[in-house]
Amino acid sequence: MEETPSNNQKQGFNSFLSRGCSEAPKTGQRYDKVFQHRCSKLDTFDWLINLPLPPSLDPFDIIEVRFKNCRKDFFRISPEMDLKVGDIVAVEASPGHDIGIVSMTGEVVKFRLKEKGIDASSEDIRKVYRRARISDIEKWVSAVETENSTMYKSREIAEQLGLQMKINDVEYQGDFTKAIFYYTAEDRVDFRELIKVLAEEFKVRIEMRQIGARQEAGRLGGLGSCGRELCCATWMSNFHSVTTQAARVQQLSLNPQKLAGQCGKLKCCLNYEYEAYLDALKDFPSIEIILKTEKGEATHQKTDIFQHLMWYAYVDDPTHMLAIPVKHIIHIINQNKQGIFPPNLEDFSNITEQKTEFENGSTSPDMSYLDHA
Repeated sequence: MEETPSNNQKQGFNSFLSRGCSEAPKTGQRYDKVFQHRCSKLDTFDWLINLPLPPSLDPFDIIEVRFKNCRKDFFRISPEMDLKVGDIVAVEASPGHDIGIVSMTGEVVKFRLKEKGIDASSEDIRKVYRRARISDIEKWVSAVETENSTMYKSREIAEQLGLQMKINDVEYQGDFTKAIFYYTAEDRVDFRELIKVLAEEFKVRIEMRQIGARQEAGRLGGLGSCGRELCCATWMSNFHSVTTQAARVQQLSLNPQKLAGQCGKLKCCLNYEYEAYLDALKDFPSIEIILKTEKGEATHQKTDIFQHLMWYAYVDDPTHMLAIPVKHIIHIINQNKQGIFPPNLEDFSNITEQKTEFENGSTSPDMSYLDHA
């Protein structure tokens, strides 16, 4: 019997891409090679794959299984199971079973467990039931292809109930008995009534999970101002705190439109070179030190770390800035400590610049609302 393609397949849309599949599994075949290393956000490289196990050591009985987006978990397998990366398996869930793709096997899983702080002998580690049967894959495909329509319908229901929240993703369990709704909200939301309506509408068990703005951007994807795909959508799984201090240390213009990402918060890439800048600034004197000359006192305005220049302006002429090499700044500070005051700063600088203020009269706009954890 000829297989009838679904609407997603007709349009060439691969709803399994977020699960690490290069193409959607075909329901008429049991073990399609749908998994490819290059298409998985949280892809892994087994650096122990070419090292044979000692004869006295049994194969490790725990594997890592990948589900939608960045959700992964560990499961225990029985000795007779010979699973490889890319195999589609049915695993224990609560309730019922879930369908996932094996993402890691062998001795390297031990290091992943240690990294996550999980005891390999723990009884909390659930088990793999079997390789996915044809009936399992058929039900899984049907569930996944329903996720988008479920998400749009649930948004309409939430709007009708007047809830200040946005449902941005839905993940069905492999056996089509449970659905996880991921949402974002600025304030606390009472969604008890929503759960009742969703359970009645979709006839499945409902679980609500709140995620942050950056997790939402990672699920939606897109291109950054650098022209590349968003880091959170391609490789980042752990988010670290980003504050305006990172921008100040790197001497970046405090422009919210340039420093904010698609999530509306400070870009994660501000942290990439932050430590390098802190290390480079160790050779610079404190910006709190006031330079004293016979012409007057001068205060620090900005720093050019790459050219080893520090810009100063006289207190009585704050818009006229002078760029002075760091070695000269240190020399002037040492002279000031000895009670010696050079005639002026112009003798040490050959670069001048006119200072531009913002419309509100401030040279440092308030960007605290962009700070996030």
